[in-house]
Amino acid sequence: MSISTNLALINQRIHEAANKAGRDPALIRLVAVSKTRPTEDIVAAFQAGQAVFGENYIQELVPKLAEVTEAVHWHVIGHLQSNKVKYIAGRVALIHSVDRISLATEIDRQWCKLGKICDVLIQVNISGEATKSGTTEEGAIKLVRECALLPHIRVRGVMTMPPFFDDPEAARPFFAELRQISEVIAALNIAGVEMRELSMGMSGDFEAAIQEGATLVRIGTAIFGER
Repeated sequence: MSISTNLALINQRIHEAANKAGRDPALIRLVAVSKTRPTEDIVAAFQAGQAVFGENYIQELVPKLAEVTEAVHWHVIGHLQSNKVKYIAGRVALIHSVDRISLATEIDRQWCKLGKICDVLIQVNISGEATKSGTTEEGAIKLVRECALLPHIRVRGVMTMPPFFDDPEAARPFFAELRQISEVIAALNIAGVEMRELSMGMSGDFEAAIQEGATLVRIGTAIFGER
């Protein structure tokens, strides 16, 4: 099937999952995961109505920033090294993967040079898997407090990646826990912090994530096909 057909099907499933959960589908945004995908696939998706694209690797994203002339919104969704931040300063709409204060400080420093503010999410490693980036629940609260003191960063929510399961229902407790962490942080009323985004759910489990409160779902394979 074509990218446009796949996008239509995914958007239909997002609407259905939202309706089933009694949520407004307009509050859920699709992030098309375009890592390893050529520019023409991104353009095809944009022409089919997709505006937000997520990239995992800065070395892949930087050439696309030059090649893709359409008005897309770029999100960084993968582990981000502090020494790569300078290449994307002022050029991305949201960073999903802030998991340490050293990274947050460098983002603040680079956006400060431009006189701009960067919206970020705090990545929480709920599963505790050693192969995944992210802070703990306690660490997330501490990190949010620290980020709130940086003038060129705005914390807009949290992100997680659950373990891979064949059954999407198995991921549901991890999504529910991220929502609870978000609610705990929101209740602290930290100045400048808004828990408006829950970035969770991928091709295999996004419907469960939506039912647990996801506002950003990161989908690649179901849009672009297998790599």
